[in-house]
Amino acid sequence: MAENSNIFLESIYLIVSFNRDLMEIIGMSMYVSISALLIAASVGLPLGALLATRSFFGSKVISIFVNAFMGMPPVVAGLIIYMLLSRGGPLGLLGLLYTTSAMIIAQCILILPIIAALSRQVIEDANREYNLLFLSLRIDTFTRIKTLLIECRFSLITVLLAGFGRAIAEVGAVMIVGGNIEHSTRTMTTSIQMEISKGNLELAMALGIILLFLSLSINILMNIFKTYFQNTNGVSRDE
Repeated sequence: MAENSNIFLESIYLIVSFNRDLMEIIGMSMYVSISALLIAASVGLPLGALLATRSFFGSKVISIFVNAFMGMPPVVAGLIIYMLLSRGGPLGLLGLLYTTSAMIIAQCILILPIIAALSRQVIEDANREYNLLFLSLRIDTFTRIKTLLIECRFSLITVLLAGFGRAIAEVGAVMIVGGNIEHSTRTMTTSIQMEISKGNLELAMALGIILLFLSLSINILMNIFKTYFQNTNGVSRDE
């Protein structure tokens, strides 16, 4: 018990003293996950909005694939990216394997279906509510999508937070395509796995505390935005 207490205290010291290795790993994780989130959001939000507002040839098939890939095992995504980026793969000449770019691609593949599917559901509900108004005003598809994205912005923020939480906690795919290279492609999750195997429990515990803090923060923010959206929506309807 005393030994575990010492490990916990030393991990807290690493955090409050802004240990260089710890900060480097956290910075790498945030860079990769935020980059993946921005790229996935730029594709996933418009895709979800399009699927929610338009019925076109192949839209149902796309929706089925999007929903199916929400539960894609990370190691499968990592394996696919690895085969594409390996020296013998079709994209091997780009030399992206074991780089931060490969990790960003892997995380994009994992969170894009989540963002697209969840945003589709949110926007589909709003589109159903405002459909008669849009039809009466003869609004085109682009304007409809733009209006719905703005109207659902608070709910969509929770969707993005869910995607970020999925990305920041990822370990399997980024380990495969990133290689967990020191000072290059090490993230919080891959470092925890490695430091535990090395017996360096202090650093592993410190990273675990940061991950737990991020998880709690994301859930708190999601609840705040959800409550704010419900209250705002309720006020607008009462008016």
